[in-house]
Amino acid sequence: MALPPILSERLKLPVVAAPLFIISTPDLVIAQCKAGVVGSFPALNARPAEELDRWLEKITTELAEYDAANPDNPSAPFAVNQIVHGSNDRLQHDVEMCVKWKVPICITSLGAKEFVNEAIHSYGGIVLHDIINNRFAKKAIEKGADGLIAVAAGAGGHAGSLSPFALIQEIREWFDGPLLLSGSIANGDAVLASLAMGADLAYIGSAFIATKEANAQPEYKQSIVDHNADDIVLSSLFTGVHGNYLKPSIVAAGLDPNDLPESDPSKMSFGSGGNSDSKAWKDIWGCGQGIGAVKAVDSTECVVDRLHEEYNSAKQRLKVA
Repeated sequence: MALPPILSERLKLPVVAAPLFIISTPDLVIAQCKAGVVGSFPALNARPAEELDRWLEKITTELAEYDAANPDNPSAPFAVNQIVHGSNDRLQHDVEMCVKWKVPICITSLGAKEFVNEAIHSYGGIVLHDIINNRFAKKAIEKGADGLIAVAAGAGGHAGSLSPFALIQEIREWFDGPLLLSGSIANGDAVLASLAMGADLAYIGSAFIATKEANAQPEYKQSIVDHNADDIVLSSLFTGVHGNYLKPSIVAAGLDPNDLPESDPSKMSFGSGGNSDSKAWKDIWGCGQGIGAVKAVDSTECVVDRLHEEYNSAKQRLKVA
């Protein structure tokens, strides 16, 4: 199945920037889209809920102005991530805002609900659902998602545990629609490897934390540059779902990264007030295992340019058209 035009026609390279909790704001999304990759942010980053309307207006307006001034080099589309979890009491409101602004792409996480897919489809948008195994992938498509984001081992934030080779292979046995791969992808070589494996696009998060436009503390950005895969810890303690985090931030919070207790998944809360104990979300820094490829804090445009150069070099090295 051919990719829908929204995922192919206006991209500099086959990359979707992952929505980053706290870090992804309109400035980062706009910079990503102008650089030629799909930019995205979690709807819950816009707090209070009324702020989401203003964020979507800003992104839509600025990208339209950019496109008008650059007809030969238009921006890539953008996406909004919806947490489809029972505790998210903003979901209905946030989906209505996406419909109002006709958000091109909706990324759904932690649950699949038909009303979300139907709402996004009502104006021609598409829905990509992130999953960590083949069983969840099948459920997402049954509920009406258009495509899948396979979150494999090594991904930042809420990470999977399966090898990307196994996960992509199993999904491709039955699904020929849009398929993205996430997990330790931080250079152009890995982007090309994702396509060779059977994915249509790469899903990249941690590399964009160390950018000038990212809403992250300077120490967080520099920590991405200074550390590598050995400094990543997988834990469910902080959100109730297993995720990868930077070891130095865990130590700084007074915890032993080698002896972290497991958390109760039933305690997850994504409500409008957030989790009362969510200080950990800000103090513990999420990050994937691919950060060894990040050598400096740079502009988003420079990061995308680097990915593009590495991607083309890898294609030439392998004599791939």
